[in-house]
Amino acid sequence: MVQDVDTHLNDEVHLSPALQTKPASSWGVKVKKRLKIVTPYLGKFRPTVGHCCHQCTPESLGKTPGQKTSLGFHNVVAVDETQIRYRGWLVRRVCCVLFVSGCNVYPSPAGDRLHRVRQSIRVQEALAEEHTAPTGPCCMGNSNRLSPYHSLMNTCISPCFLRFGCWLCLKTLGSVFSSIQVNLNHLAALHHASQQGSPLVYVFMRQSVLDYVLVPLVLFSQNLRVPYTFCPQRISFSWLRSFLQKVGVVFLPFNALTEDDAEADNMYSPAMTALLRELLCEGQALSVSVCGETGHGGQWLARIRQVIKEGTVPDVSLVPVGISYDCIPDTGLPAGLTQVGLCSSFRCLWSLLWSQPSNSLRVHFAQPFSLKEMCTTGRCRVDGWRPLQELLLPNVLDGRTDDVVGQKMMSWILPSQYAPELIQSERDLSTALTLHLIYSTTSCMAVMSTGLVASLLLHRHRKGVFASALCRDVAWLTEELLFRNKDVGFGGSLPEVVSYALVLLGPRITVVSTTSRKDPFVIPRPSLDAITSLSVHAQIVTHSFITEAVGACAVSAMLYEVAGSGVSSRVRRSKVHAEEVKSDMEFDVALCETQLTQRTLQLCHLLPPGFVPPCQSSYSFALDAVDSLVRCGILVMEEVTRDAPVCDLWRKHRGLSSWPTTDDPYHSDSDCEEPDARSYKLSRPSQCPEMIFFLCSMLAGHLRALCWATEGVQHLATPMPVAECVAQIHSHLRNRAKQDKHYESCTEEAARIAVRTLTELGVLVEERQGSGTSLTVGPLFQLADNRQKLQLFISQYLYS
Repeated sequence: MVQDVDTHLNDEVHLSPALQTKPASSWGVKVKKRLKIVTPYLGKFRPTVGHCCHQCTPESLGKTPGQKTSLGFHNVVAVDETQIRYRGWLVRRVCCVLFVSGCNVYPSPAGDRLHRVRQSIRVQEALAEEHTAPTGPCCMGNSNRLSPYHSLMNTCISPCFLRFGCWLCLKTLGSVFSSIQVNLNHLAALHHASQQGSPLVYVFMRQSVLDYVLVPLVLFSQNLRVPYTFCPQRISFSWLRSFLQKVGVVFLPFNALTEDDAEADNMYSPAMTALLRELLCEGQALSVSVCGETGHGGQWLARIRQVIKEGTVPDVSLVPVGISYDCIPDTGLPAGLTQVGLCSSFRCLWSLLWSQPSNSLRVHFAQPFSLKEMCTTGRCRVDGWRPLQELLLPNVLDGRTDDVVGQKMMSWILPSQYAPELIQSERDLSTALTLHLIYSTTSCMAVMSTGLVASLLLHRHRKGVFASALCRDVAWLTEELLFRNKDVGFGGSLPEVVSYALVLLGPRITVVSTTSRKDPFVIPRPSLDAITSLSVHAQIVTHSFITEAVGACAVSAMLYEVAGSGVSSRVRRSKVHAEEVKSDMEFDVALCETQLTQRTLQLCHLLPPGFVPPCQSSYSFALDAVDSLVRCGILVMEEVTRDAPVCDLWRKHRGLSSWPTTDDPYHSDSDCEEPDARSYKLSRPSQCPEMIFFLCSMLAGHLRALCWATEGVQHLATPMPVAECVAQIHSHLRNRAKQDKHYESCTEEAARIAVRTLTELGVLVEERQGSGTSLTVGPLFQLADNRQKLQLFISQYLYS
């Protein structure tokens, strides 16, 4: 399903005044002339994104009415007199105030919510287990034990505070962003879902502290119920905390610095589950965030599932929200917001307010789906989960060629200290739900122009590219994304889009103008901050091309094995580029489908969450990865010549031909001949390396970090705490990146993911020590040979 966007496509790019007054460059004119011979844009039609899963929630897929094609997009911060009932010169000066005062507000007083939470069975059982006092509902011991949570229970939504807060956010965000675009078709689906009676739960991916503001602001501006927002921040200023609690923000308790500290308290989980129950019984909407890196946020989904399972609330509708930034603003907000951190945050916000608003963002609300349908019908399956070491170590250490069938278990998504009252089957189902929402929120994010340009500069033109060639690649990549049903968050003429992205990426790139050629040359800066920033922008493009990227890495691994000292080994040794190895690719090699699928399946298990659909088996994803290379023209199926035609049903046994017996109950036509194993060839060996290297480079940062982390295990003085282990691995990655200049592999996030993957593989083993967890090197990988085998296994997928 696609949506026509001819009427508003050119209105979606909001260039800064510096760009608007900039004269048309010669390379822009050159690009316009050359675009006449380029394949026309598929961008005349906009993909409809955000459909709920047809496998897990088919009934929810058909409940939402068909989307209209004429609603277009709306800029939330562009408030003018057309959105209010009045007209005139004075009205234009106060139109934002009039707009905020005219929006619908659904007040939600706290009332006796604290009393109801105290009397809940779950809280009373938790108090009885701690033996803090007699278990009567009105006893003083209960009050003292619940005192840290009193302010959380009294969180409410006050109409006056909400209108003032939204007016302040509109004025503030209007100074930071040039536009906040939202798809009106998605909002129409939300209006329809809000009238069905089930509370709405909005789930978004954690990227910035502004995410917690954007979702309520957009919903308020569209006359939808503002949700209670669960924000994992700690604010010490009582006046700021009190104000935010009156607009529905639920913070961590005063005595907790982080989410882990809060979950360690035995009273936190029962109290928060009881609070969720009361809010959902009142019909309130909720807003929670999930983190694909740490898995935080899944505990809220698990508690909502508990409430639904109890039957106190019939059902809720989950709404994945994709928030896409041109550039994520640096607000300076730390994980735990204290008085010292708040002062630096105010300085960052003040500098943003006085800067020229050139940044923009896109908010996509995916189609709501029923939580009860997904979890109680059995469509969301969690059977077949196996530890990663069982899936990969037989291939890594023993050299086995057969694959162990199963899905990778990710128990770290919802560890035992989070929601400890859950049994293992419920914990597994909540983990599957969290993984599904991590994938859904990432899938419905729009690809911004900065993400396109950053991906091309980082993965295809690392040594620089002329602006006209960059424009042609942007046009090609945009068509590929739209072909894959991925929405883009920009519009306008191609030179303006590229110029807009280059201005926003200015601190990360260098633009060189030469007197001999009027076409400027664009080079990514070879620094840690520049490369890591480009890598963050390019992640959304990697997510869109993940099947092709996994398949390309598998092809590279097989070519390295077949050629021995050919392309892969030469590139890996001497860092030769695609232009220099085209001659090496001029050989005829057949890639067995079984082996190619096997390599692809093994690589799937090494990917972080959010890339592979959790409702799809790893084997099915591996088959799709191979097929995607055929669809994009990299591979072509090899034609097998046969001595006998396919329709010949004769059997040859010991040189004699015979008919099959008709009374054989197991007889079928397929028994007449063993099926031939299919094989593939490179479709155009002289032209494929550049595309293969572009796709392989998308996963090179993650795989290289795993290789370096495996290499750095020998330097760890284990046992040591998890945080210290991550810090030492991070330091090792930075030292290696200084040598190889691959800075995208040395981020703190890459270190955490690498440590977690090594823990799942059994390289590092968790040990309980007192109140914390320490890591030590596993017995198998105390041997250098086994560590080297693992490092070679991972490095086979690296092209450089």
